[in-house]
Amino acid sequence: MFEHIPPFAGDPILSLNEDFQNDPRPQKINLSIGIYFDDAGRIPVMDSVQRAEALVVAKGGPKTSLPIEGAANFRAAVQQLLFGAGSEAIASKRVATIQSVGSSGGLRVGADFIATHFKGSQVWVSDPTWDNHRAMFEGAGLTVNTYPYYDAQGPTTSHPHRVAGGLNFDAMIATLRGLPARSIVLLHACCHNPTGVDLTRAQWDELIPVLRDGGLIPYLDLAYQGFGGGIEEDAYAVRALAGAGVSFFIANSFSKSMSVYGERCGALSVVCPSAQEAALVLGQMKYTVRRNYSSPPIHGGQLVATVLAEPALRRNWEAELGAMRERILAMRVKLHGVLAARLPNRDFGYILTQRGMFSYTGMTAAQVDALREAHGVYMVRSGRMCVAGLNSGNVEATATAMAAVLGG
Repeated sequence: MFEHIPPFAGDPILSLNEDFQNDPRPQKINLSIGIYFDDAGRIPVMDSVQRAEALVVAKGGPKTSLPIEGAANFRAAVQQLLFGAGSEAIASKRVATIQSVGSSGGLRVGADFIATHFKGSQVWVSDPTWDNHRAMFEGAGLTVNTYPYYDAQGPTTSHPHRVAGGLNFDAMIATLRGLPARSIVLLHACCHNPTGVDLTRAQWDELIPVLRDGGLIPYLDLAYQGFGGGIEEDAYAVRALAGAGVSFFIANSFSKSMSVYGERCGALSVVCPSAQEAALVLGQMKYTVRRNYSSPPIHGGQLVATVLAEPALRRNWEAELGAMRERILAMRVKLHGVLAARLPNRDFGYILTQRGMFSYTGMTAAQVDALREAHGVYMVRSGRMCVAGLNSGNVEATATAMAAVLGG
């Protein structure tokens, strides 16, 4: 019956993580999987989340299914976090929000919605982007293309201000200006995965009129709010788009920011021109969910809603998240310092300018293989490094191994 089914090749990142687990070397270092680890190499259990969980459990309540769109308090808290207090879009009821099964669930619900209601529209993602972006949109039957993003080359005669390991903004803008109306443009709101290269505020301000005037539909992915410049700072693109009157999608996640990976806490919001259109969009998103997973889980969403709604817990969470962000920055500084000392003729400035949990090292697949085989340091073969996997006990060994491979 099933002889014709092809084998699953495996997810490249998860498969690499399995290889790491099976590696017997005691000094192995895992910089592949996108999970935040503390300085002891553990996934932290945040105090704010633990305290919220105690409140949720004590409150109790029936375990009946949530509404299709999710819990009302979770959805309201998400909107406030994304769009800010006093948001006109929220006050005007122009935002349709559902609680989703992680941001991946939100991304896929949005993809199915687009495939149904924007027939003929194609999707454009950054080159490179998170591998699952392409898989989810193609899985919904959409055609996926790329626009220029990461700049591996650096300065040229015609573009002397380009930076190797930075953003090729001119080429990005030129490509987006040429897209047909109603094209879907996938954008990382902050902490770009896999490169760590973000748009500046000035670049967002230049990009938004291009999106608006071209009739393009931005689809933002915000999985790392708080890991770039801060909770409010990382929402700049969201609020600027809403303020410019642009209609757009945004999927966001709390897996990293609250360290609740397995709870699958995410949301999908759609900013619409009017309350009437938002009601139509919400109804069709509910229909899409009903045909998929029917309704989201209760527990994780209530942890998030409680942390965001209780002032003392909110302050605690912001402090904890700030400490996580600062630790990543400290690892970047340390890694850069050792590499610059070992290879003084190479420019490693990109390590300091890239933001968030990831850094694009510029290492080739062969160099990444050598790093793993000779030194037990695991990275994705694209050269993406999870900076959050570094700690005070392994950062110098990582830098030394990288210098050995790069210098050779």
